[in-house]
Amino acid sequence: MIVRWGLDALPEVLRGRRAFLLATPRWGAPVDVVGRWSELPTDRQIDVADAEVLLALGGGSTIDTAKSISAKTGLPLVSVPTTYSGSEWTHFFGIRDASRRMQGGGGGSHNEAIVYDVDLTLGQPRDVTGGTALNALSHSCEALYVRGRDPEADPLALDGAEAISEALPRVLADLGDRDAREALLRGTAKAGEALGRSGLALGHAMAQAIGGRYGLPHGALNAICLPPALRFNAEFVPAALLDGRAAVRAEELARVAGFTTLGALGIPEDDLAELAGAIVRRPGAQANPRPASQEDVLELLRSIF
Repeated sequence: MIVRWGLDALPEVLRGRRAFLLATPRWGAPVDVVGRWSELPTDRQIDVADAEVLLALGGGSTIDTAKSISAKTGLPLVSVPTTYSGSEWTHFFGIRDASRRMQGGGGGSHNEAIVYDVDLTLGQPRDVTGGTALNALSHSCEALYVRGRDPEADPLALDGAEAISEALPRVLADLGDRDAREALLRGTAKAGEALGRSGLALGHAMAQAIGGRYGLPHGALNAICLPPALRFNAEFVPAALLDGRAAVRAEELARVAGFTTLGALGIPEDDLAELAGAIVRRPGAQANPRPASQEDVLELLRSIF
């Protein structure tokens, strides 16, 4: 993967190719483009004729939409993330409709490059900042124990988790603190790379199943679901992760960011058993180092309700 820092590196990365831009209306085109799509998230068909490369400028939903097009067309993808979601590092994607409910997904995108620029993150509101950063923390944590992980990515995961833990409270205290934002972005980039090299486990399976069903933000669900997943997997969590108090620290950060319980998000308690059944069928749950039954997952869901 080509990784560059600073939006001024984008022309070099694109190498004069005709680019099709995916970005919500708030973002201007950073380079000349041959087409644009701004109704995001979307599950509609998008015509990218005449494009030689896809350019995704935005958060996880935007980048996931671009990845789905890349997989279908074979076009290379250049991602310019504006949140801390980490979607730019993976080849799999989920597609949501305009109401943010999950409509499907897949894999096989042709990720070519990532361009990070801290200035693009400065306008993030508190909930997006906290949610996507805690999603990134989940990437770091789960990359350290998911079955089939790349052990050589462990240093990235550990460094990413430490950077997120240190920088996120600073950012939430002052959303305009550029230095803290840059530290957070660099930490979440490491977490994203660890994710891409190792994969996801139970906490993400919980967040994906719940968020996709109710149209809730993926970051908020990861913030709430990571602590119980860490406790469930305690025997596999490295002692070096967040000074041996990973679950406690993840819970502290979630509360600082304003995320507390599933009930506070409006999820009906009567749905928990059905959700547990959906969670155990997800790939992340099946890659968890400790097998999780539907009853196990239901107990975890009740612990955060």
